[in-house]
Amino acid sequence: MRNTLYYGDNLHWLRQMPSESVDLVYLDPPFNSKRNYNVIFREKDGVASPAQVEAFSDTWSWNETAEDAIHDLITNAPARVGRFITAMQTILEDDPLMSYLAIMAQRLVELHRVLKPTGSLYLHCDPTASHYLKALLDTVFGTRCFRSEIIWKRTSAHGNASANYAAVHDTVLYYARSPTFAWNRQFQPYDQAYIDTHFVHEDPDGRKFRRTDLRNPGYRPNLVYDYKGYRPHPNGWAVTKERMEQLDREGRLFFPAKGTTGRIRRKLYLDESPGTPVSDVWSDIKPIFATASERIGFPTQKPLALLERIIAASSNPGDVVLDPFCGCGTAIAAAERLGRKWIGIDITYLAIDVMERRFREHFPGPVDYIIEGAPMDAPGARALFEQSPLQFQYWAVAKLGINARPRESKGRDRGIDGEFFYSSDRGRAVRGIIQVKGGKTGSRDIRDFRGTMEREGVDLGVFVCMQTPTRDMESEAVAAGKMDSAFTGRRHRRIQILTVDDLFQDRLRPDIPHYQSAHQKAPRLERQQDEVQRVPIDLVQESGIADQR
Repeated sequence: MRNTLYYGDNLHWLRQMPSESVDLVYLDPPFNSKRNYNVIFREKDGVASPAQVEAFSDTWSWNETAEDAIHDLITNAPARVGRFITAMQTILEDDPLMSYLAIMAQRLVELHRVLKPTGSLYLHCDPTASHYLKALLDTVFGTRCFRSEIIWKRTSAHGNASANYAAVHDTVLYYARSPTFAWNRQFQPYDQAYIDTHFVHEDPDGRKFRRTDLRNPGYRPNLVYDYKGYRPHPNGWAVTKERMEQLDREGRLFFPAKGTTGRIRRKLYLDESPGTPVSDVWSDIKPIFATASERIGFPTQKPLALLERIIAASSNPGDVVLDPFCGCGTAIAAAERLGRKWIGIDITYLAIDVMERRFREHFPGPVDYIIEGAPMDAPGARALFEQSPLQFQYWAVAKLGINARPRESKGRDRGIDGEFFYSSDRGRAVRGIIQVKGGKTGSRDIRDFRGTMEREGVDLGVFVCMQTPTRDMESEAVAAGKMDSAFTGRRHRRIQILTVDDLFQDRLRPDIPHYQSAHQKAPRLERQQDEVQRVPIDLVQESGIADQR
């Protein structure tokens, strides 16, 4: 299987996937709240771009798709899911939450189908709908497959506590496909207070250790023996005599003073201790603050450490990880780093572009993957334009290959569909603009674009159109003149016209001075082939670390 990014509705792509083909699912869908959380860029005043709100609506068309989703579930989903949806509709009636649950139910049914019997699913949500989603997951997976409700403390303070308690956590619902599932226990380092109170002994070489009991929890007559004059507990020692001798040779036994009633104890060294088993409250993984090095400008971007913990715990190297709402691709980046195969799906080409950029910037070597669903030729681009002019704009801006980004303006685009940055004579970043036209174009469009450039005070502009430019369009572009660049020692046309065919056949690229990234650069990551922390079973047992399930 090749790593794959799918562009389009995740329900469509999930229904194309074979059953029992995925080892781990992580999904962070748009939350059912009063805001649109999947925006990628924001204005300087913090307001979400209207274009991105439209992208959100493309995914969750509450009024148009809810009734069809409910009918589909009642007709085609497992009977218990249909009964759940019918019951919830009776309770919630036309509440928007009902639409949200119906749309989520369609996808969760498919995600359950594509999971292997040993697979697991983690659903990331917030308190506005977590209780409904848990009931839905109980219905789809069965109550016995519920594993944990993880609380992630995503921030330490919030300004929303005037009339209620401050909301500082997200919820991650963890379900397994069956009673037999992949599981690698995770540990976090001891805090200093624990070390100071428990690891109070030192060997002559300075190695810190604590003493642990060697008493067997139950009576084992074959483990009742004297060792160097020391008597065991009536139940016997926890290890055989051969193992006791090995521990003695390795200097791992603590002998009490002769003549005392103490028993031999084992040394548990700090530098060999796995740490504290991770609980279902995660407060040790910090959110991505504005100054964080891994921040790439995505408001709902999750920390890489959060996804690495989930992937390390519930999959193994070579397993397949699926994120059906992959957004800026943190789960995909974590899977790539930890040696997993992966599948990512997103409704916006903007998200696909962000993920491709992360691959280029994150990893020292090339990432092997393919993209499905994106236009592969001019007819495909035309079909995308007819389906969604906005997504066509996103695709064209990304396809230019100059680290451009979509517009961020509020309200009407005012003739700007994207922007890029290039180096000035002094090495400073200078802004250029992009306009994309999928319909019929003429010389008037170029004159209008020139006027937009003058209004914005920019010297370079790229005009992308579906059709071959007319002679009059070319004349208008030539009339705009050229810009001298001491950086390149050449002159560059101020208005450059490219067609969709140019983008596909790489015949022409924008002729601009050295372009600079319009995004925050992602940090470099080193791939890990097997990060699972292997802990000897006797060390786990004797240190009191036990699996409670």
